Amino acid sequence: MKKLFVMMFGAALAAHAFADGKPLVISTDGTYPPFSEMASDGQMTGFDIDIGKALCEQMKRECRFEQLDWEGLIPALKTNKVDVILASMNDTPERRESIAFTDPYYSNPGLFVRAAGSKVEPTAEGVKGKVVGVLRASIFDNYVTAKFPDADIQRFTSQEDANAAAVAGRVDLLFADKIVMDGFLQHDEGKNFEAVGETDDPEYFGAGIAIGVRKEDNALREDLNAALKAIKENGAYKKVNDKYFKYDISGGTTQ
Repeated sequence: MKKLFVMMFGAALAAHAFADGKPLVISTDGTYPPFSEMASDGQMTGFDIDIGKALCEQMKRECRFEQLDWEGLIPALKTNKVDVILASMNDTPERRESIAFTDPYYSNPGLFVRAAGSKVEPTAEGVKGKVVGVLRASIFDNYVTAKFPDADIQRFTSQEDANAAAVAGRVDLLFADKIVMDGFLQHDEGKNFEAVGETDDPEYFGAGIAIGVRKEDNALREDLNAALKAIKENGAYKKVNDKYFKYDISGGTTQ
């Protein structure tokens, strides 16, 4: 089981914690660079983490970050173990049956990646009998399960594990977030791979990538929406965006 990693910050914000004295607990999976990953010092880092910090600073809330496996994020939220999911999660109709979402904080299609020259095509016929690697219980898992009935779908608990399996030759086609896959292709581990197509089919990708909260926490959702709007207007979002990306991923202005 993964260790629980907690980051506390903003001692000056302690006076603004929940009325019951508890901080806002923000969860992500920590295995999805550049959005979240574990740094060499054992702390979580990445775009999602820095956006979370900016939101908490804007709301003047004490926050902490907890790492959980992807599959455990929604169950942890629904059972009050965490208060917020900030984990590059798409706002989809299926997930809205369980939890509520803020406005999107970025948008991004899915990208298919294959070994260079392999000729594996991301079609139902092209992946027949081939191994497709995805993050378990993700929109990418849902998509390939529906679209590629004759593929051998391998579901991984982290994208890092899926990528490693492809490098080892055990996966013929990867499907994940475009920015994450672009990062894979730009590093040494992905030097022998190539992009082969992308999609943002709204049936599976929903309304964009948003922050998850419990359905009953409408006040918190509104606070997060207001803070998200504010950090886009005051430049804090752009500062985080530019730290990780050479282009605006917000789906709109970050100014």
